[in-house]
Amino acid sequence: MSKVKENDVVKVHYTGKLSNGQVFDSSLEREPLEVQLGQGQLIPGFENGLIDMAVNEKKTITIEKKDAYGDIHEALFHKVPKSDLPQDIKPEVGMGLVGSNPDGSQQQFRIAKVEADDIIIDANHPLAGQDLVFDLELVEIL
Repeated sequence: MSKVKENDVVKVHYTGKLSNGQVFDSSLEREPLEVQLGQGQLIPGFENGLIDMAVNEKKTITIEKKDAYGDIHEALFHKVPKSDLPQDIKPEVGMGLVGSNPDGSQQQFRIAKVEADDIIIDANHPLAGQDLVFDLELVEIL
C-alpha cells in the first residue's frame, strides 16, 4: 500500500480545532481538500502530519504554534483613526476589516480595541499564537 511522500498530490478530510476543542474549520461537509505537498500551500505542521499516511488512514495531530501560524507579533498592531473608516461602519472588537495595500492587493485585519477616536487593528493571522489540533483522514493519493 502506498503512503504519502513529499510532493504528492493528496485529498484529505480534516477538522481543525483549538486546544480547547473549539472547531474553527472542517472539510467534512464539503469536498476534501486537494493539495500538492511541498508547495507552501499548507502550514508546515499540517503537511508534515500527512507524510507516511495511507489511504483511508485517520489520525489526530497536534501542531505547535511555531509550525502553524507562529507567535502574535506586536508590530502587526496599528492605530487607525476612526475617521479613516467608511461612514457606515460601527467598529466593534473582533470585527474583520479588509484594507488595500499600495500594490492593490488586499489584507485582512481584525479590530483588537476600540478607543474614543481610534481603533487598534491586528494584522496577525487569527490563529497566530495558538497550538492547533487536526483530525485527518487521507482520502486519496493522486
